[in-house]
Amino acid sequence: MSASSRLLLDKWLPQLAVSPALVVSLVFFYGLTIWVGAVSFTDSEGVVTWNWVGWEQYIRLFADDSWWRSLWNLARYLPLVVGLPLILGCLLAMLLDQKVRFENGIRTAVLYPLALSWIVAGTIWRWLLTPDTGIEKWLIGAGFEGAVFDWIVQPRMSIYALVIVAVWASTGFVMSMFIAGLRSIDDSVIKAAMIDGASKPRIYLRVLLPTLRPTIFSAALILLPAALRTFDLVVVLTQGGPGQSSVLPAFYVFDRFFRRDQMGLGAASAMVLLMTCAMVAVPYILGELKKHRHD
Repeated sequence: MSASSRLLLDKWLPQLAVSPALVVSLVFFYGLTIWVGAVSFTDSEGVVTWNWVGWEQYIRLFADDSWWRSLWNLARYLPLVVGLPLILGCLLAMLLDQKVRFENGIRTAVLYPLALSWIVAGTIWRWLLTPDTGIEKWLIGAGFEGAVFDWIVQPRMSIYALVIVAVWASTGFVMSMFIAGLRSIDDSVIKAAMIDGASKPRIYLRVLLPTLRPTIFSAALILLPAALRTFDLVVVLTQGGPGQSSVLPAFYVFDRFFRRDQMGLGAASAMVLLMTCAMVAVPYILGELKKHRHD
């Protein structure tokens, strides 16, 4: 191989190496996004038909009570599945940062849900939350005759059954992020605060937590879109029921697109969901890029 050919290969080899992944991303993410966006402007029902109807599907979507019900469910679900893992993960990280005994055992137990898919986790928790087989039956068997734990079959409480599983599954991930953040802080910062007479709770509250602000934002940025896209957990645990009490927007998209032969309406709801995720992620990404430019 000549020197010029070798130079040319060295120049283009990185681009050639990543090109298959780039092509797959372009086709299966951006390509399909454009396709779904196009379907949302058609009157497609059981199959895709390219009869353009403008914004009709979006008008129909925002006139649908079921869509608003899914948004109401999301308004109750989202703050809890983002806020509780942040709080619990932070507290557990602070606990493990004290080099407590059985640290490895605690960490393994909390991180264990990360090894399970939502399908497996949902199946386990459906069994636990079902009154005939799970926690309620165990409590009654242990002598607590009046014990009731039937959230999964109660319309007012079924959304919180989803919250329990989501928080259980994501707390370990947030905890690991906080532990990494805490252990990356220079010990001299903590020693300086202790010399100034600050107590440990005060050091964590006033010194370490503000330092961990990027970690908190990163964890929230990951949890928020994940909560908006919650689908498989709903399918396995409640199927959106009882009634529509645990339907979330991602499940609504699936239900309209694949089950009810309302592809145009399902595509419109998918695009609204995508725009919502973008509204969460884009300002943060732009803020980070701006900060890096200033650095």
